[in-house]
Amino acid sequence: MILGYNTNGFAFHRLEDAARIIAELGYGAIGLTLDVHHLDPYGPDIEARAAAFAGTLSRLGLRCVVETGARFLLDSRRKHQPTLLDPDPIERARRADFLLRALAVAEALQADALSFWSGAAPDSPGDAALAERFLSAFAPVMEAAAVQRVPLALEPEPGMWIATTKQGMEMIGRAGDANLGLTVDVGHVYCQREGDLPAVLRSTGDRLFNVHLDDSRRDAHDHLQFGEGEIDFPPAIAALKEIGFGRCACVELSRHAHDAVRAADAAHDYLRAAGA
Repeated sequence: MILGYNTNGFAFHRLEDAARIIAELGYGAIGLTLDVHHLDPYGPDIEARAAAFAGTLSRLGLRCVVETGARFLLDSRRKHQPTLLDPDPIERARRADFLLRALAVAEALQADALSFWSGAAPDSPGDAALAERFLSAFAPVMEAAAVQRVPLALEPEPGMWIATTKQGMEMIGRAGDANLGLTVDVGHVYCQREGDLPAVLRSTGDRLFNVHLDDSRRDAHDHLQFGEGEIDFPPAIAALKEIGFGRCACVELSRHAHDAVRAADAAHDYLRAAGA
């Protein structure tokens, strides 16, 4: 397991400064959330900027996962919209286009994975119709990722159509793509009462491509600093080691960006003490 930190927790820092600080604190990876201020894939000269940042990661010895959960990057008025589940095919295509742009960045950075979620549907046509929307909109992304050799990691997210690890694993089976795995956020598993956290992690087997780390309480989707929630981390970390998880496990504390350096330092100390 390579311990990392998500740049959404450094939202008020320049990206290069965030990467340098994360490395200096002892992390070995970053979860790079593409956003308006951090390698905006719609911005000018994105290819050159991605290449330059790839050099930064190399100099700092950091691995990378590209995250696509920016809140208002596609629509400045609607959080996390549009999605792959939108009833309008043009809107679904906008989300797919964003993922394709993110893939190009991930390829340039030699990222371990591109992490994404299903989104929530604004209507209720039933699971069969939503699955058809999701798979048809996502098909070009899977095709491109195979060519670019970037693993895809679907993140179950509370409140979204694919919300649990079980649902994520079912969609992976339905998609039938060996390049598609899961991002598992341990806080999501815990707050949604998905079951014993170490057992859930073990159940993913070789489909676990990416991990998010944060503390949590039952029935509350809040990313908490470690020690402020209820998760027992040593058994969860032991489970990751047991299944031979050697990829990035990135702390996700986006609401702590106002105190980024201290939050990242405290998280690193806590997780190392827990066995990470």
